[in-house]
Amino acid sequence: MPITRRDLFMAAASMGTALATPPGLHQARAQGAYDDWGAVRELFPLSPDKVHMSAMLITSHPASVRDAIERHRGGLDADPVGYLETNGDKLTEASRNAAADYLGMHPAHVALTDSTTMGIGLMYTSLGLGEGDEVLTTEEDYYVTHTALDHLSQRTGATIRRIALFEDARGASREGIVDRIRTEIRPETRLLALTWVHSNTGLKLPVAEVAGVVREANADRDEDRQILFGLDAVHGFGVETENFFELGVDFYAAGCHKWLFGPRGTGIAAISERGMTLARPTIPTFDDSTVFSAWYRREAPPAGNNGLRMTPGGFKPFEHRWALPEAFGLHDAIGRARISARTHDLATMLKEALTSVQGVRVHTPTGPDMSSGIVAFDVDGRSSDEVVALLRDRSIIASVAPYPSALVRLAPSIRNTESEVERAASAVREFA
Repeated sequence: MPITRRDLFMAAASMGTALATPPGLHQARAQGAYDDWGAVRELFPLSPDKVHMSAMLITSHPASVRDAIERHRGGLDADPVGYLETNGDKLTEASRNAAADYLGMHPAHVALTDSTTMGIGLMYTSLGLGEGDEVLTTEEDYYVTHTALDHLSQRTGATIRRIALFEDARGASREGIVDRIRTEIRPETRLLALTWVHSNTGLKLPVAEVAGVVREANADRDEDRQILFGLDAVHGFGVETENFFELGVDFYAAGCHKWLFGPRGTGIAAISERGMTLARPTIPTFDDSTVFSAWYRREAPPAGNNGLRMTPGGFKPFEHRWALPEAFGLHDAIGRARISARTHDLATMLKEALTSVQGVRVHTPTGPDMSSGIVAFDVDGRSSDEVVALLRDRSIIASVAPYPSALVRLAPSIRNTESEVERAASAVREFA
């Protein structure tokens, strides 16, 4: 049998009886309990004197997640080694299983991370590419994707090529984006790296249609020259309903502490069977016991790769990682389709209200087929920093996109109400 780090803990520890296994994972209330969106809002301990339209940045923990964190924290504080030895493996497995169920895939293809940034870095910088290989990405992608790909290029000699997908996000079309990518794929292209929902403009890419273009290009390619499709999925994850296979990607990274309303400092990276053949672990793991056991026995580790091996090892804020099932459970209890519809409805309401304000330009596409929960805009004669400050003076929490475009962003979510959307729009009217 493989020797795990837990086996070594058990052999070395001279503790008494370990704490009893904690209560079962939080059982979310029946979906009917959340028919009232006011009841959903009450799950979050957000200060009532502000309109919090910041789900795209970092979440407030809902009650079930908060309770799970405190339960695990209490166990770790009372008996750190005992609680970890008794519960660590099965709680980590439960978190991975919950993510896999949500994504519609096998748990062996899911790595647990700390953030979208870590997931992108683990996946892209590890790829087994070389000189003569090309990665195709876009000018509109974020710093994290661009920098991770630069690291890949520096390590392997692969070429990174950026293209512009559109001239104006609000005027972009699904057909135009898909055709643009189709025409830019070259024989040397081995990876297409995109973002599902752009955090600067709020534009949502037609990912499944782009995946169809990749399949078309791969039809005439040898297996070792196939194009893989990578996705920064964080601003679709927790809002849109498509799972991993419905999107048709090979690499998928997302933080769980945004639209999923999961524990802060948690994330996932999902990798297809084909993606696993090109990805390489970069940080030693303890999740795949066969790797540790091989080291312990001074043997070569088994061939192959999986999500456990791609999961960085080391001690973590375990109480947060182990509370992930509650976040996924809450989404299932409310209903993923209902969450998606509610988020889109509030975002559409906000876009329509802002569009009617003289001097305001909304950059996010209007329809839900090309947008998600982010609403990006600017105000004539005012910098975005000034607009955000003016909104915060009125207790509206907005942010500036960390891009050269520096648009103002409001991100309504299931934590918000129609009256809060109108309050935000009214605040903009006051100084536009």
